[in-house]
Amino acid sequence: MNIIIPDKILDIYKKFEKKNFKIYLVGGCVRNLLLKKDIKDWDMTTNATPQEMLKLFPNGFYDNQFGTVGIPVEKAKSADSFRHLGIVEATTFRTEHGYVDRRHPQEVSWGKTIEEDLSRRDFTINAIALRLTSFSQSKPSNFEIIDPHQGQEDLKNKIIKAVGDPKKRFKEDALRLLRAVRLNTQLSFNIEEKTWNELVKDAHLIKEISQERIRDELFKILASDYPYEGVMLLKNSGLMQHILPELLEGIGISQVRPGRHHKSDVFTHNVLSLKFCPSTDPVVRFATLLHDVGKPKVASTDEKGLVIFHNHEIAGAKITREICDRLKFSKKERDKIVNLIRWHMFTVDEKITDAAIRRFIRRVGVENVKDMMDLRIGDRLGGGTQTAQSWRLKLFKKRVEGQLAPAPFSINDLAVDGNDIMKILNIKPGPKVGEILQKLFEEVDEDLSRNKKEYLLKRIKELFK
Repeated sequence: MNIIIPDKILDIYKKFEKKNFKIYLVGGCVRNLLLKKDIKDWDMTTNATPQEMLKLFPNGFYDNQFGTVGIPVEKAKSADSFRHLGIVEATTFRTEHGYVDRRHPQEVSWGKTIEEDLSRRDFTINAIALRLTSFSQSKPSNFEIIDPHQGQEDLKNKIIKAVGDPKKRFKEDALRLLRAVRLNTQLSFNIEEKTWNELVKDAHLIKEISQERIRDELFKILASDYPYEGVMLLKNSGLMQHILPELLEGIGISQVRPGRHHKSDVFTHNVLSLKFCPSTDPVVRFATLLHDVGKPKVASTDEKGLVIFHNHEIAGAKITREICDRLKFSKKERDKIVNLIRWHMFTVDEKITDAAIRRFIRRVGVENVKDMMDLRIGDRLGGGTQTAQSWRLKLFKKRVEGQLAPAPFSINDLAVDGNDIMKILNIKPGPKVGEILQKLFEEVDEDLSRNKKEYLLKRIKELFK
């Protein structure tokens, strides 16, 4: 097998070797090399202590108890595939004991062999090390694989399997519960039976992990090629009830009505909407997954005994805001997700006015229009409709594009400004000026042909003097 390793990584590797340290590539980068997949992070493990590594790399940094030294790598100036290297992490061989908080070991000891180090890792496919044994013209020409837990065999068979006893692995670090699902989803593998059974038994331990770490793993699942399958694994393992219990409230809440396209309960509709959402942005996918999360809270029946969900988008926006705050989303991410859910019930009736379309754009935000359309497509297909876009949605999108070109009309585009108002009404700067501008804007927005200075100056005198 030919392997390609960036020059900057080789430079770091050879610097260890020149000082007679043992050095190995390890973990995800080795796994992806063997799978011939792109590599985001290059990790190494060595018998050098952190202090010895810092002598080799004076620009490195070390601020943890786990023997990991960060080595900055200058980003390549050319547009090659390795321009985003950033930081290489090199970690001293170690053994770990006493995981008191289900996440961090209480005791860390420097190890003596690579085999010791690999035995503490989470899954067999991540417990593989690679040692470069010779170079030809600065390129690796030969290498050795260290694989004491048969990770290569599990790669071949597409299996996620715990190193050693899964009972110990998950209780040591409960984040591994989510990592198993995430790796399974990203690689389209299967979780080995004993590992899966223990994952299900220990699912409740995920409550002891920080919300930030849970959010990060969840987003990696949503960013994968198979987000629907990942979410269903979270449900079937029992992890979902500790991460997004609000989503499970939709199980058994029927949406079926005569003449409507919905053919499933609320939960199934939400996850199928995620499956069919064309966006690859995990933020948009998350909004799509939760877009009808408010339905169970507002479900009622009409005079015919059929279920209805009045204002579910408002209830859903409130619930989603609480979820985003719990999972420690950034304000920007939270506001976008909440906004998409709040306004996802927009009408695409062909009779709506251009002014109504402009109001839609302002509510959603210019930057979110495409994302809202992607959510709507996921919503349609997730409800059982066979076509991604109705003729009305296609027409609506065309009209939205027309209002976006060259730019949507805003209050700053009025032919008059605050100075005109203050001059005519002989008033000083203050909230009143803004209120008048807003009223003029609302009037002009209904008919853009009114946006003439002479007309607006006249309206100021008529309405406000």
